Amino acid sequence: MTAVLVAAGAFLMTLIGGFVAQRTGDRRHLVLGFAAGLMLGVVAFDLLPEALAAAPTEVHGVPQALLMFAAGFLLIHIVERAVAIHRGHEGEYAEHTHGHPHGHHHAGTQRVGLAAASALVAHSVMDGFAIGAAFQAGSTVGTVVAIAVVAHDFADGFNTYTITRLYGNDRRRALTLLTADALAPVTGAGITLLFTIPEQLLGLYLGFFAGFLLYLATSDILPEAHSPHPSRSTLLCTLVGVGFMWLVIGFAS
Repeated sequence: MTAVLVAAGAFLMTLIGGFVAQRTGDRRHLVLGFAAGLMLGVVAFDLLPEALAAAPTEVHGVPQALLMFAAGFLLIHIVERAVAIHRGHEGEYAEHTHGHPHGHHHAGTQRVGLAAASALVAHSVMDGFAIGAAFQAGSTVGTVVAIAVVAHDFADGFNTYTITRLYGNDRRRALTLLTADALAPVTGAGITLLFTIPEQLLGLYLGFFAGFLLYLATSDILPEAHSPHPSRSTLLCTLVGVGFMWLVIGFAS
């Protein structure tokens, strides 16, 4: 039950992250830069190391987790190309309407945003699994994992709301997915009271999700963040986001 109570803290942090994302106003470029930094930090310092530890078996000289990482990256790339989100020229990013609620958006574009946010929700369920499994291993391990999960669930809530809106979905959809993301860790922690996920399968999922998240951060969010404003302040926010995740994961280790 301790794991479920800790997951309730993750629920609150997720909602706080989404609330902050709603209040950005004309500083959206800074928020997007920070969000990209958080996502890069989560991929580099959390998801990939966990994936490699859980699924280290090699296939033709490459760890399975890294193969799934590449698969996740390529899948979202193929999906985006299929719905013609990108026009092929970086200079046209300023013309995108991803982040403008009153613009006209291709239905496929909106579905990519919903898919990305849904993947974040699935990741939050895995956060709940992680909390539950850690407390099964011992209270000390559980506490360390809980600190990391609760801290970065702020970023999950922030990113869930931001990504949903970035791809042209309305505020109601974004809030619905934010609520689902907030409930996800509690659900995941509750499920671990019944059974646990095999470590190998968990590692493959984390690798796949890392590739998915890296593509969104580098191919969509960062270009969108830099298009309407000078890059220096946005770049600083990205570095701060990466540094923040480094500190969070470092303190929790």
